Amino acid sequence: MRPRRQKNEINVVPYIDVMLVLLVIFMVTAPMMTTASIDVPSVGKAATPPAEALQVNIRADQSLSLTAPGKAEQRDLSRSELSLAITAAQSKNPDQPVLIVGDKNVKYEAVLSVMDELQRQQVKRIGLLVQPTGK
Repeated sequence: MRPRRQKNEINVVPYIDVMLVLLVIFMVTAPMMTTASIDVPSVGKAATPPAEALQVNIRADQSLSLTAPGKAEQRDLSRSELSLAITAAQSKNPDQPVLIVGDKNVKYEAVLSVMDELQRQQVKRIGLLVQPTGK
């Protein structure tokens, strides 16, 4: 009687069956998955700012200034003075837009804090001034 020899082969047929089943499952479920699309605004589509808007300027050192519509001079303000100036301007014209002009190097948090302050003052129209491409 001859001794039985061990086989040194791996039976891959069950692995192939499992892979084919997984492939079919992924092919069926892939079209059903929804992907989120984000429409990122580009500065190329930037509208021209309204001429009668107040401009709140935030410099790189986070100091604030206010530019009245039609005037080129900037008035340096503290945060509390900004609230008073905006309230005074909004009392004359409640729908007057306010533009936030932030320096490229200013922190995002500083811009958001100014926006928050403007919203606390019940400003209805707040915008961010951007520079169109090509300038």
